[in-house]
Amino acid sequence: MALATDRAPLIGALWALFATVGFTAVDVIVKFLSTGYPHYQITFLRTVVAFGVLLLLIVPLSGSGYDFRTTRLGWQLMRGLCVVLANLAFFLALAAMPLAEAVAIFFVSPFLIALFSIIFLGETVGPRRWAAIAVGLLGVLIVLRPGTEAFQLAALLPILAAAGYGMLHIITRRIGDTENAATLTFYTMVVMMVVAGAAGLAFGDGRFDLFDHPSLAFLFRAWIWPGAFDAVLICALGVAIAVSGFAISEAYRRSEAAFIAPFEYAALPLAVLWGILVFNEWPDLWALIGIALILASGMVLIWREAVVRRSGDVDRAERI
Repeated sequence: MALATDRAPLIGALWALFATVGFTAVDVIVKFLSTGYPHYQITFLRTVVAFGVLLLLIVPLSGSGYDFRTTRLGWQLMRGLCVVLANLAFFLALAAMPLAEAVAIFFVSPFLIALFSIIFLGETVGPRRWAAIAVGLLGVLIVLRPGTEAFQLAALLPILAAAGYGMLHIITRRIGDTENAATLTFYTMVVMMVVAGAAGLAFGDGRFDLFDHPSLAFLFRAWIWPGAFDAVLICALGVAIAVSGFAISEAYRRSEAAFIAPFEYAALPLAVLWGILVFNEWPDLWALIGIALILASGMVLIWREAVVRRSGDVDRAERI
């Protein structure tokens, strides 16, 4: 038994790395498909596939059963809309900007979660975490480079996505004591299918496809039935999202959050690598500096969160 306990953190880390690779693969596939298909179509089809994987594979493996009743339907629907917002904003950004920069800006989410925790949960943030937040935001500004020719409005979309992701985590903290992971995933997928289906009915004929900007074209493009290869990619999207979501849940179930969270930051170097290999996107020096600052500040935030939780006394820990 002791041996199994000793191995739990290592297994959790492997689950986290597996999930991170899966999520970055999702980003690559969506960016690849964004030039030919509308966002709502990709979202609807891959969610249908992911829903099937949830019901046929993940629920039986998790042992949670098929009882998806909830006592907090309003919060579940709000959480699902946060996921829709985060996915929509981030993937629209991918259509118009380099993969590595979009992922780096999205990693402002830990800073936003810390801020939202203060506002909505009444949590305390001490000077070291405030400093980490400031450094991370500086890194985001360096990647964005407002006021220069390198700046584009689409670069603000990952920040909107991070805000949606941050609110998702705040809601999960609020209702996580009564809702299991399978139920949370179930209602999220239902909301995504309903919203994407409604968008397909509204935009599917292409009457609003009047824009040259890559993000707007991705949003309003007409429904296009995929060829065989693209259909396989869309199915792979659904499987990757469902399996990666299960993997990251397993990671956090087996190990402490402070141990697992740093492994998610592997998405940053992976995004740089995928961007170079698949899209020939080479980040410049300023982008690399900004990415490094975001990575470092995120690690500090995770470390301070671990100190606070282990102390059992937030006020005392924040004065250390």
